[in-house]
Amino acid sequence: LTNLQRMSTVALEPVMMLILAAVSAAAAVKCPGSPAPIHAQITLSATASASCSDVIAEIKARVDGQASGTWHDPHNNGKYSILSAAESELDLSRVTGNGKYTDKQVLTFSGTGSSCTIEGCSQSQVTSVADMSTNYCDLRMLYCGSADGCKPVAHDFAVTEDSLKPSIGAGTDKSACLKTDLVV
Repeated sequence: LTNLQRMSTVALEPVMMLILAAVSAAAAVKCPGSPAPIHAQITLSATASASCSDVIAEIKARVDGQASGTWHDPHNNGKYSILSAAESELDLSRVTGNGKYTDKQVLTFSGTGSSCTIEGCSQSQVTSVADMSTNYCDLRMLYCGSADGCKPVAHDFAVTEDSLKPSIGAGTDKSACLKTDLVV
């Protein structure tokens, strides 16, 4: 290599390291995948003031509460289903209230004591860009507490959203999440 080539390689190393770090950080949140080549999605990280077992129990109680009438999805009355559940991960599906669209979610949980980090990803399963905050709301409605205007079923806890990373066109409007007048 010539001196100029060596200097160019050395100058690019920090840039390449930053790019690799950004790609690694973005890839750290597990996503369900989508058959649509262009689709809206969001990844997020949040911290709940509760044990992970309580956070998981609350999410399961909300999903189960749809059938018993103890909970409904306040974002246009969607219908959640748990596809699989492990000790620190839930894989879900949500069909819109009108039955036309499906999104899939993966939530992972880590923490100790009364603090739980929630990492989530929601992806549209059809071609979409502008989602009017639907993927964000798909996740938020599963963990938000009464302080956020939500209706917990088994455990009420405070949540801080630490990071929101929507795809281009996907929204993060909290007010869009509370859109039904259905009372339970």
